Amino acid sequence: MAEMADLSVSLSVLLGIVVLSEAARRTASHLFPKRKWTVYAQELISTFQLCACTHELKLLADVGGLEPRVALTLTFLVSVVHGLSFRGAICNPTGALEQLCLGTLTRRCALTRISCQLIAAEVARRVMPRAWALTLSDLHARHSRTGFACTTSPVNAPLPQAAAVELGCAFVMHTAAFNVEKVEEKYRVPAIAAVITVLVYAGGHLTGAVFNPALAFSIQFSCPGNSVLDYIVVYWIGPILGMTGALLLFDKLIPAVSGKNATPGRLNSNGLGTKKMK
Repeated sequence: MAEMADLSVSLSVLLGIVVLSEAARRTASHLFPKRKWTVYAQELISTFQLCACTHELKLLADVGGLEPRVALTLTFLVSVVHGLSFRGAICNPTGALEQLCLGTLTRRCALTRISCQLIAAEVARRVMPRAWALTLSDLHARHSRTGFACTTSPVNAPLPQAAAVELGCAFVMHTAAFNVEKVEEKYRVPAIAAVITVLVYAGGHLTGAVFNPALAFSIQFSCPGNSVLDYIVVYWIGPILGMTGALLLFDKLIPAVSGKNATPGRLNSNGLGTKKMK
C-alpha cells in the first residue's frame, strides 16, 4: 500500500498540475483573445493536464500499491476536476472524430485538435519523468530505479478481448455523452465522472480502461510486452469502433425508429460532457 507521505506528495503533484494548467489556460485566453487560436491552446493545455495527472495516478496504482478503493476515489475526483476545468477542450481524438461526423467541427479543426492532443500527450510523457526525477517522495525515488519506464504490458488479456474491452468502454462513454443533456446540468460532470470510474473498475485490470487514443499514446505505448501495432489495435481502433457504434445507434438508428432528431451531448476530456460547440 502506498505510504501516506507518498500519497500526500502525489496529491500535491496532481494539484500542482491542475493549478499550473489553469494558469496557462487563463494566460492563453489573454494572449490569444481570438477564439480560433484559443481553442487550440486550450486543447494542448487541457490534454496535457489529463495525461500528466493520469501518469501520476498510474504510478500510484502500479508502483505505490494504492488500494483499489482509494484509486477509484481519486479517479472520480480527478475526473470531476477535469470536467469543471477544461471548458470546451475535447482532449479525446474519438470525441473530435464524433464531432466531425456530426458536422459540429470542420475537417481542418478536427485534425488540428487531434494533432494538439497527440502533441500534448507526448509532452506529458516526457515531462512527468523529469518531475519524478526530483524525488519528492520515496515513491518517485523507487520509480527512478527503473529509469521511469513502464516495466510490464498493460494488456492482460488476449488481443481480441482487450480490443473488445476498449471498444465497450468507449461505446458506454459515448453513450453517456449522447444522453448527458437529459441530466440536470449541475449533476452532469459528476455523472460522467461516475461512469468513467465504473469503467475503470470494470476494465482496468484487463487494459487499464483508457478509451482515449491520445491518453493511451501517452501512458501505454511505451510499455514493453506488446508491439506498437498491438497497442494501436487495442487503444486506437477499439475506441474508434466503440465511438462509431454509439454514433450510429444514437444519431442514426434511434432517430430513424422514433422519428425524432438526435440531440447528442458533446465529449470533453476522457468523455466528459459539455455543451454543443462549433
